Amino acid sequence: MNGAPEVLDALIIGAGFSGLYQLHRLRERGFNVRLFEAAADLGGIWYWNCYPGARVDSHVPNYEFSMEELWRDWNWTERFPAWDELRRYFRYVDEKLGLTRDVRFNSRVLSARFDADVDEWQVECADGHRVRTRFLIPCTGFASKAYIPELPGLDAFAGPCVHTARWPQDGLDMAGRRVGVIGTGASGVQVIQEAGKIASHLTVFQRTPNLALPMRQQMLDETSQRAMKANYPEWFRKRALSNGGLFDIVTDGRSALEVSTGDRLDVFESAWQKGGFHFWGGTFIDILVDQRANGLAYEFWREKTRARIDDPVMADKLAPADAPHPFGTKRPSLEQWYFEVFNQDNVTLVDVRAEPIEEITPIGVRTESRLYELDILVLATGFDAGTGGLTQLDIRGLSGHSLKETWSTGVQTYLGLGIPDFPNLLMLYGPQSPTAFCNGPTCAELQGDWVVDCLSYLRDNGRTRIEATPEAAASWTQHMADLAALTLLPLAESWYMGANVPGKPRQLLHHLGLQEYLAFCSQSAENGYSGFALR
Repeated sequence: MNGAPEVLDALIIGAGFSGLYQLHRLRERGFNVRLFEAAADLGGIWYWNCYPGARVDSHVPNYEFSMEELWRDWNWTERFPAWDELRRYFRYVDEKLGLTRDVRFNSRVLSARFDADVDEWQVECADGHRVRTRFLIPCTGFASKAYIPELPGLDAFAGPCVHTARWPQDGLDMAGRRVGVIGTGASGVQVIQEAGKIASHLTVFQRTPNLALPMRQQMLDETSQRAMKANYPEWFRKRALSNGGLFDIVTDGRSALEVSTGDRLDVFESAWQKGGFHFWGGTFIDILVDQRANGLAYEFWREKTRARIDDPVMADKLAPADAPHPFGTKRPSLEQWYFEVFNQDNVTLVDVRAEPIEEITPIGVRTESRLYELDILVLATGFDAGTGGLTQLDIRGLSGHSLKETWSTGVQTYLGLGIPDFPNLLMLYGPQSPTAFCNGPTCAELQGDWVVDCLSYLRDNGRTRIEATPEAAASWTQHMADLAALTLLPLAESWYMGANVPGKPRQLLHHLGLQEYLAFCSQSAENGYSGFALR
């Protein structure tokens, strides 16, 4: 142990958007607060995600803080910024707010135990540093624990083998190499686009086609930014009042089934041309709840996509006649030239449902049909999303049970903020809050303000403990199940439902509808934080 423990009012875990906003706001309210970050710099996922092609899929100014002091003099170079520009942005935020003076880097939290006698969390880091803190605020995000499937022989591969979320900070040269990519989710799409340009040969191992949407990337300069910024105050106001935390994606209130074919195609085409998530969330109101309406959206996507693929056999693999799952029930990745990659002679697509992977050998990937020889193996296999960032920490509540044990049969929270048996722990951007269905910076501010107000209320009223009640958590968990049942989401094997990790309980992990969620949060606060036990 390294001396006496540090004593705090609040300890934040994670230096992404939520953690940094929380640090700034709690400092403004006079709390003695610190932030611990396992990485060597700010940015959260934008520190770890540094693979070629990594970039945000919510465009600016949606994807930035709304505080004028942070956007007035900052200019982006792209509509969808890449990881290195996000890093520069976080450094700029730090210059303005002076955050790093209260950040402890290279500080991985190992364990946290609640001491009921003093209503404090006892926290220990990997380097032996200890903390006593009244409140523990995990801001670990929904994608901080990489998922690596159990592939026989994986450790035997002789060349570089990296998960996209653990890309070497000094890079990995794929030029002129035989590259294999397992997985075609968001990171897979992005790294495939880049590897296709420079690899001597690229082999893509696909389980499920990605129903990816055109990004419509645009370059930005100071002149264009200056014109945009005249609208920023209104855009940020709309962002906070939207259902997905995005100011410019508005759902058409009509059913796709009630309009004429011409009108329907016009709405689809308009959203398609706008790019980004417009075709996912900016068409008809029933796309995610009615299979017939969903099928019409898939047909439009399929025909647009197949027109870009030269080989009909390849087109059947990437954009099949029948949808592999209802459109939008898995997060649609954004792409720039993804489908054109498969027109290249140096690219092979392996359908692992038809040709399963049997083992990884020192020189490549063996399927039941053949050996694909590789120099570099990239695992774009996603995350233990929603819960993994929290359950990988040894957090133990009043009963002595860990959070991992507590959630072994399914997540139960109240408002996605508090957990029964874990007093004084309020998590942000976690399971059973909007998270994956809400723009990150928007959630950081709106959900974060609730936590700051809550801690201020407790302090001002002489309260030392807040804990979600089992009854409130059971009710909220049922509410989440009811939400899922109203949609097509349970029909897909997605990380939204926890279905991408073997053995993980299957349930909707992210709330749908930011404004409905915020109404529940406001109601609790207005009623003296009902649903929570205070003392």
